[in-house]
Amino acid sequence: MRTAYAVLLLLLLTALSPAPAHAADNGEWSVRPADSPLTPRAAFELPARPGASLTDRAIVTNTTDGELTFRLYVADAHNTERDGGLAVRGIEEAQRGIGAWGRPERDTVTVPARSSVTVGLTLDVPADAQPGDHVGALVAVDTRVRPADGSHVGIRRAVGARVYLRVEGPERPALAVEDVRFTARHPWLPWPGRGASTVSYTLRNTGNVTLSPRVSLRTEGLILGGPDGRRPSGVPAELLPGQRVRLTGTWAGAPLAGWGRITVTASAGAVHGTGSDGFLHVPWLPAGALALLLWVPLERRRRRRGREREPGSQGWIRRAVSSTRK
Repeated sequence: MRTAYAVLLLLLLTALSPAPAHAADNGEWSVRPADSPLTPRAAFELPARPGASLTDRAIVTNTTDGELTFRLYVADAHNTERDGGLAVRGIEEAQRGIGAWGRPERDTVTVPARSSVTVGLTLDVPADAQPGDHVGALVAVDTRVRPADGSHVGIRRAVGARVYLRVEGPERPALAVEDVRFTARHPWLPWPGRGASTVSYTLRNTGNVTLSPRVSLRTEGLILGGPDGRRPSGVPAELLPGQRVRLTGTWAGAPLAGWGRITVTASAGAVHGTGSDGFLHVPWLPAGALALLLWVPLERRRRRRGREREPGSQGWIRRAVSSTRK
């Protein structure tokens, strides 16, 4: 039976937030860093120098009524192309960063029902490691293969606790907005709230630290309807170094007609990046109706003036009436 556990890894790690102090939990088992002497931790946050070797401890907890066995491994994290959420590489994929540097004390661990097991974690940072942020996770994969609903593909579920490693050295935050595309999709009648125009753009972290970007849209030019700007939703909360995501959002309040530019601005602290796309949007049905309304009276006036200017037409009528009376 084929196993497709990578999808579950993506979903579980996307939902995991490092801000609140709680374990990465799927309701049956959890993985979290062992608490420090001062405060509980939701993620491994470790500073390091190139060439350093770090050790830490993780706690794997089984909250079910039966014994569970897990495969443990350290994985690289990345932003997904679909929505920018955080995902990790699968256990059979090649690891290049933290996934290649880290190793759990044991590759396999069996946790009794309603119990926890503590496992050591080691990270050997290469001497040539690039300065900045490196993000991954310590992942516990259930060794059981479960059938997926309505499918012949088996699923292995997994939970991961994030690992944030910052290697000492110059920090170079940088952000870029690329390939902006505005697509106007208003209906035949340009009523506000109708239609589903979209704005697509690529957000890229060109620096070496993790960023939490905010994005805004601005319109410039001669436009009819629509606000001057807005903040799109769906922007990833964390954009890892070297990662890029392609984002597309609907814009129900986009300009109804006109020409100009749509500018997308991304910012994270003092770092900014911009990109833009020109547009010319004319809703042809209302534009054609307006042109027809203007053309009809003008054409009537033109024809009337043409008849009045025809040589001898009125004089011939008067002469014909005079001859008849004689």
